[in-house]
Amino acid sequence: MSHETDGLIRCAWANSEPIYAAYHDDEWGVPKCDDRAFFEKLVLEGFQAGLSWITILRKRDHFRQVFDGFEPEAIAGYGDDKVASLMADPGIIRNRAKIEATIANAKAYLDLRQTQRLGAFLWDFLDGKPQHNDFRSHTQIPAQTPISTAMAKALKSKGFRFCGPTTVYAFMQSVGMVNDHLVDCHRHAACADLAAAFSPPGS
Repeated sequence: MSHETDGLIRCAWANSEPIYAAYHDDEWGVPKCDDRAFFEKLVLEGFQAGLSWITILRKRDHFRQVFDGFEPEAIAGYGDDKVASLMADPGIIRNRAKIEATIANAKAYLDLRQTQRLGAFLWDFLDGKPQHNDFRSHTQIPAQTPISTAMAKALKSKGFRFCGPTTVYAFMQSVGMVNDHLVDCHRHAACADLAAAFSPPGS
């Protein structure tokens, strides 16, 4: 069931705060293929595990600042001093395992890039075509799917961490690999149109 707060009908989860509504309207479900953006989203979805996305969203700008704009080349070079600095920073989620996983993910990203772009690698699981769903209730939306399970397994095989099937499905929703806006949400048809015009990245 969707709700409206300003005349626009949105998925119910997006109406709690203006920052959430803006994320829902401008980002969630829009097909993307930028590798750096994909890397950032995978990392932030990993940090979100066990928390709510609104917590990450409120801290996202600071995350970007202290993680060098999520440039994998910079993050891959982080050492003990940088980890200690991040652990002391209240502007992010101070979880050592997730911080160390981010460094490992940057290295995995760079290793993968020697043979294939991250975007191409991930879009291959959908044959380059966004999946369009017509859910009428959030109870119909799965927490994970066979595709997110396969994608998670492949990412782990490449050295990525904190990327289980549920985390990966949330990533897929956010980057427009699947359109899980409810059918009465004002973004459902808009994201469907964007998906129809989408061209997958090359390798």
